[in-house]
Amino acid sequence: MSNNDTASPESLAIFGDFAADGRQSYDNAVTRFRENNIVLPTFAQLREPATIPASIQEQLGSVEKDAADPRNLFRVHWYNEHADAPGDNFPGLVDVPTHIELPSELTGVDARIVLAFGNRFPMIRAHKVLAAYSCLVARLVTGRFDPTLNRAIWPSTGNYARGGIAISKIMGCRGVAILPEGMSRERFEWLERWTTNPQEDVIKTFGTESNVKEIYDACNELSLDPTNVILNQFSEFSNHLGHYAVTGPSLEKVFEHVTADRPGNLAAYVSASGSAGTLGAGDYLKDQHGSKIVAVEALECPTMLYNGFGDHNIQGIGDKHIPLIHNVTNTDLAVAISDDATNKLDVLFNTPAGSQVLAERGIDPALSSMLVDFGYSSICNTLAAINAAKVWGLGADDVVMSVATDGSDLYNSDRERIMSTHFAGGFDEAAATAVFDEHLADVDITHAMEMGEVERNRVFNLGYFTWVEQQGIDIPDFERRRSQDFWNGLRPLVDQWDTMIDEFNAATGASHDS
Repeated sequence: MSNNDTASPESLAIFGDFAADGRQSYDNAVTRFRENNIVLPTFAQLREPATIPASIQEQLGSVEKDAADPRNLFRVHWYNEHADAPGDNFPGLVDVPTHIELPSELTGVDARIVLAFGNRFPMIRAHKVLAAYSCLVARLVTGRFDPTLNRAIWPSTGNYARGGIAISKIMGCRGVAILPEGMSRERFEWLERWTTNPQEDVIKTFGTESNVKEIYDACNELSLDPTNVILNQFSEFSNHLGHYAVTGPSLEKVFEHVTADRPGNLAAYVSASGSAGTLGAGDYLKDQHGSKIVAVEALECPTMLYNGFGDHNIQGIGDKHIPLIHNVTNTDLAVAISDDATNKLDVLFNTPAGSQVLAERGIDPALSSMLVDFGYSSICNTLAAINAAKVWGLGADDVVMSVATDGSDLYNSDRERIMSTHFAGGFDEAAATAVFDEHLADVDITHAMEMGEVERNRVFNLGYFTWVEQQGIDIPDFERRRSQDFWNGLRPLVDQWDTMIDEFNAATGASHDS
């Protein structure tokens, strides 16, 4: 079965063994990595960066965090130190992933809402670079990707495609980003800087955030060339596993830190759906702490809640279908958030008038200054966490964990548009007060649905139309994802890949030792 077949989940991303015809690809990869002195980090090292060899950690002190340097693979984790100043390009490691706990003055609920910052990741300043690494490394060490021959195709609505291009460039192979033409200008500017040939390596498909089928159509056309390998984040189970193995334990470390002096219960984990990869961290936290899982989508495209469709602007989430790697039958709550709320709160968090109103509402200026690290989906996750706290009546001893996927700097051009559309007369204190009162002071929980057996199966069944009818997955392979036995059976793959990564590194003989 070739890399581009779509007859079963195995052909998409479940690689537990070495490819039968993968020896030449593997040998070519070993040679390429030896020549370029590329060492691969294991998932265990990304989960606990303190275990990264001291020689590599020392060298990272002289490697710019956003450079296309192979050593930056060892920064693809949640423990990167925050850069205190714009020129601080050589951050080290922190003991606990950088995070923020939102006060009740901001959230309006007693529950403790805590988010880890995704913009501490290298190169793309968003955590999707971890997903990209997970997807490519699983293929590489099992002989399913030849960096001397294959092009890595990265379908996405933005951050995953950028992560894929960064990982491809570091690994010395050709990467191609596919994303809707309506995504933020900042995404395309980054891609123009990082791709070898932007005219060929950045494919703009029709539409905006919700137009994912158009991306799939472009992938299907590209897959006719056997040298193209499609790394579809929506169907690559290594995306789910990377977040289960790395993001989940990293958030657990944050939880342990914030409850060290004030004991609490890890009540819930919240993540926008998107590709559903980051939701894999929720599976880990549920396994370890019994926490509930909240999946979030845009109200303008309410697929889970209302079998709905539509266009929206919360970039990176909710794309008119149910991802193959979404463990739907383990999800406890579905929430829809309006992009009107995220658009306007982004303005609130990034303007002097907004800062003034936040201070008047009792929010520490030092904390409110950290809200510039919230992009659209980060704000979306925050509002969904508030929803969860209200729906379940969570109290002061309950902790809701989530992630701030990326920062507001990716949406500066969008903010200009929102300002001109909604605040043409300027965003003053009165406008900031109105935004706070409408979107934070009393968060509406109308669009939240607890997921019992009936709701889980209904949402699960929606995936049929994308994956069976459109993409050719066999019904038995589609159906077996309904059982938790299937998902539990995936977990050992991460340890297998780590063993194979060690073997691959030994074969290359590459080393970052001083």
